[in-house]
Amino acid sequence: MELLEQKTMVASPSVPNSQLGLVNEKLSAYEVLQRYDFPMGILPKGVKDYELNTKTGEFSAYLNSTCSFKLENSYQLNYKPVIKGVVSKGKLRKLSGVSVKVLLVWVNIIEVRRRGDNLEFSVGLASANFLIENFEECPQCGCGLDCVDEDNNFVSSI
Repeated sequence: MELLEQKTMVASPSVPNSQLGLVNEKLSAYEVLQRYDFPMGILPKGVKDYELNTKTGEFSAYLNSTCSFKLENSYQLNYKPVIKGVVSKGKLRKLSGVSVKVLLVWVNIIEVRRRGDNLEFSVGLASANFLIENFEECPQCGCGLDCVDEDNNFVSSI
């Protein structure tokens, strides 16, 4: 797969600024999604790697293990170790590896669309809209956005 890469200037103490070279630096999965107009918080903290085919939009993100957490004391989310989909500007389709618990049943989230300041999550016949500002932070496996450190203080999940 062809990976999306960014060119970055790298300085060396022994090389004058006039002789700086370009080096390939791979973006994070979160940065890639932001380039497609998605907030970084649609993926949980801890994505260790990803693949992106820039021609087809096929995207895969890799976690160390299954990740589950509850958001806002209502929605229970589950991410498999491999999350796949096809990404384009403002749209993630053919999504696999992400599910939400609705009542007592787990259903797969199959598409996410950005509509202005909202994200629309589709499970097929039904969908739900949420303000994009709810996804500015990445949730953490196990505790979502309500993580507490050892001193019983809330910590950011980014």
